[in-house]
Amino acid sequence: MTKEYDKTIISCFIGYIVQAIVNNFVPLLFLTFHHTYGIPMTQITLLITFNFGLQLLIDLLSVTFVDKIGYRASMVIAHICAALGFVLLTTLPDLCRNPFVGLLIAVTVYAIGGGLLEVLVSPVMEACPTDNKEKAMSMLHSFYCWGHVAVVLISTLFFRIFGIENWKIMALLWAIVPFINMIRFTKVPIASLIEEGEKGMTIGDLCKQKIFWILMLMMVCAGASEQAVSQWASTFAELGLGVSKTIGDLAGPMLFAITMGSARAFYGKYGDKIDLDKFMMGSSILCIASYLCISLVPNPVIGFAGCALCGLSVGIMWPGSFSKATASLPKGGTAMFALLALAGDVGCGGGPTIVGMVSGAMNDNLKMGILAGIIFPVLLLAGINMCKLFKPKRTDVGEPLL
Repeated sequence: MTKEYDKTIISCFIGYIVQAIVNNFVPLLFLTFHHTYGIPMTQITLLITFNFGLQLLIDLLSVTFVDKIGYRASMVIAHICAALGFVLLTTLPDLCRNPFVGLLIAVTVYAIGGGLLEVLVSPVMEACPTDNKEKAMSMLHSFYCWGHVAVVLISTLFFRIFGIENWKIMALLWAIVPFINMIRFTKVPIASLIEEGEKGMTIGDLCKQKIFWILMLMMVCAGASEQAVSQWASTFAELGLGVSKTIGDLAGPMLFAITMGSARAFYGKYGDKIDLDKFMMGSSILCIASYLCISLVPNPVIGFAGCALCGLSVGIMWPGSFSKATASLPKGGTAMFALLALAGDVGCGGGPTIVGMVSGAMNDNLKMGILAGIIFPVLLLAGINMCKLFKPKRTDVGEPLL
């Protein structure tokens, strides 16, 4: 790895911290928005749906323009949108006749940035000349977890010291992070995923590959395995530890993020000594065990411990699936990364939804909903083994054949 690309790698790390800010800061302010602007909670919760829904759309649309305008320009646009969205968050609700419309516009702007970062950061990192791609990818994705923890801790501490009424100052402070990283991305070297004179695979090319569909299934299951428990972690903290909702919101999701980030950082440091397939299979089995622990063990404290264990087990799933994709389809290019991000986000939304639906059908029995979600790590485990069966052969020019 050449020294000049160290700055690019650090910028990619910060890029995932920016995405963590985009996804996790505003939910801390939902009650504040409700009380300050008189917005019904039913409308406020739509902000999450709109944020992730728009990011899904950007995942899909990015295939059509990222390669045309280039990764550098796309990265700069992503960071500008993220920073501008947070600035607008502090001004538009007061300027608009309907404050909810102002919030929605701000969310739209920063969601565009978050969706672009989802697609861009991993391929930019993958293109950097690193000694071990799997290690680098796992370490990269750990920074989303650390960003999540930092957003919750720093914001909560700020609100405690200066008061929640000064949330606009905190929003502007968070906007500085994408602004600075935007400047970095105007200068750092960005390597190409595809060798000069060659073209990346199109969506049609990818769809013809059996292993691509297996990888898409793995990404859906990776996102679902993670969020099916993560979204309910605060509830288990309240029940298992007997704490207030505020403490539960902090303890549950934060512990999950810390254990997930630790797993990614561990592989990021020692991945050159560990077989990725074996690590992912072991993690899938551990994830299955954590789901069984959460859903079948009656002790609520053990159930909460199962949530932490789940965070540890899902850490490698998302970055590991990306690494397997780039190894199996090295010419996948932007289209592959965009569609994999789309699949992962579908899983992130679908996992908690299925858990909630099953829980509702079972008289609000959350444990039965979690038990139903065990299908995701089971399918992921199957996908890892199926990748070995459908590993593409190569022609002389490096095109995959099946």
